Amino acid sequence: MNALGHPDHPDVTEEMWPQLDRSIQIHRSVPGSIITVLRECQDIVGYLPVELLDYIGRGMNLPSSEVYGVASFYALFSMTPKGRHTIKLCLGTACYVKGIKEVLTRVENHYKVKEGGTTEDRRFSLQGVRCLGACGLAPVMVVDHDTHGAISSDKVIDILEKYQ
Repeated sequence: MNALGHPDHPDVTEEMWPQLDRSIQIHRSVPGSIITVLRECQDIVGYLPVELLDYIGRGMNLPSSEVYGVASFYALFSMTPKGRHTIKLCLGTACYVKGIKEVLTRVENHYKVKEGGTTEDRRFSLQGVRCLGACGLAPVMVVDHDTHGAISSDKVIDILEKYQ
């Protein structure tokens, strides 16, 4: 803890604390507002480290177990760091049949990241998803908000290298 009572965490900068404290203070007396506070705090930090969950609990006068329970229940929240760019690879039937598994393997090997993980430099988070709703473009990859269709294991690294 620093002099202001904020927990020390390398991903939570001094500039972030006033915003985090403001969110907690605004919603402290509003019943059921924990999801709003968690969302706002995640938007500020990028994810919800355990130290921040404990701090939110104290600020909201809620047990840490309740805050952790909400954060771990909803898919909206992440307690692990995310990359600057999110890669979503469709693992649905059409994409699978057309070679998405090879694309996934190439990305995992090239960037040393497993599905569901984040690269060490936090450049990419890699997610396998059930369907992206673009079967006609199979196999499909979405990077942030950009959709890439008919990708192959030969082309995927060239595409991803455009995202710094």
